[in-house]
Amino acid sequence: MEPASALSQRGHVPWQGFLLSVSLLTFWSPPTTAKPVLELMPSNATEGNDVLFLVYNRSDDLVGYSWYKGQTVDRNSQIVSYNSANQNITNGPAHSGRETIYPNGSLLFQKVIPKDTGYYTLHVLNAALQSDLVTGQLHVYPKLLKPTVTSNNSDPMEHKDTVVLTCEPEIQDVTYLWLINSQSVENSTRLVLSEDNRTLTLLNVTRNDAGPYECEIRNPVSANRSDPFYLNVVYDATQGSSGLSDGAIAGIVIGVLAGIALIAALVYFLYIRKTGGASDQRDLTDHKLSASNHSQGHSDVAPNKIDEVAYSSLNFNVQESKKPTSASPSSTIETVYSEVKKK
Repeated sequence: MEPASALSQRGHVPWQGFLLSVSLLTFWSPPTTAKPVLELMPSNATEGNDVLFLVYNRSDDLVGYSWYKGQTVDRNSQIVSYNSANQNITNGPAHSGRETIYPNGSLLFQKVIPKDTGYYTLHVLNAALQSDLVTGQLHVYPKLLKPTVTSNNSDPMEHKDTVVLTCEPEIQDVTYLWLINSQSVENSTRLVLSEDNRTLTLLNVTRNDAGPYECEIRNPVSANRSDPFYLNVVYDATQGSSGLSDGAIAGIVIGVLAGIALIAALVYFLYIRKTGGASDQRDLTDHKLSASNHSQGHSDVAPNKIDEVAYSSLNFNVQESKKPTSASPSSTIETVYSEVKKK
């Protein structure tokens, strides 16, 4: 049997070299090309506008591009292809006549329509016959025209009729919004919105529900609002405004009655005060007249006196200290006049 040294001398690779080769193969891989990047400009488009499927970060060794409608590579869904070697462009079965491919692989989609919404896939092929796939999603929304508000009853009776307002037309993938006096409408006890917000129901309308009403439609790329709509609410003009509750009306009546009572009390107070003042004035006038007549009677006795003198009399009962006699009264009454000089 030959020794191990003999095996190695016959040209066999030692096991250490074999392990080294395996390690190098494990950690070494061939260089890969850069993966292209796709950007839709814009990804949300309005009907009738153009969209550019922009391709960048591509490698220089690409030999061809192909565009497909959908997320898979299928011959029947091919839109267009481009051969870099001869710059040849070939339209596929899914070509609509509105797509244009450029030498860098970008695709221009003109005058898009809602039917164009969906996924689009780019297939690239390099010189090593290696391929890459990159997919983008396009949303195309219809152009929003001005909506209109319709009503099932344009002349409802107050407290009797229910009115249903509808925002026309019905459009897919839009949001409906209602406004009253330019304020957003939300569900309440008398205002009911449908699940899709397209209809607004007014329960037991009142004259305060005349409007104006507006509906607005929106999508991610545009919005439009209707013209103002008014309701002609028919009501009895002899009745009070239905906009006030019974409690509010009762409060107003009580307030009015209280005001009337307060005014009446104030008038009575002023009347009593006025009549009482007039009586006092009349008594004072009578007293002055009496004093004047009294002074006039004495003016004849002293004609030369300039100052007017008013007299008043006071009666005094004076008790004498002497013993009483039969001929004389027990007391005498003397009258003393006092002068009051009037200035």
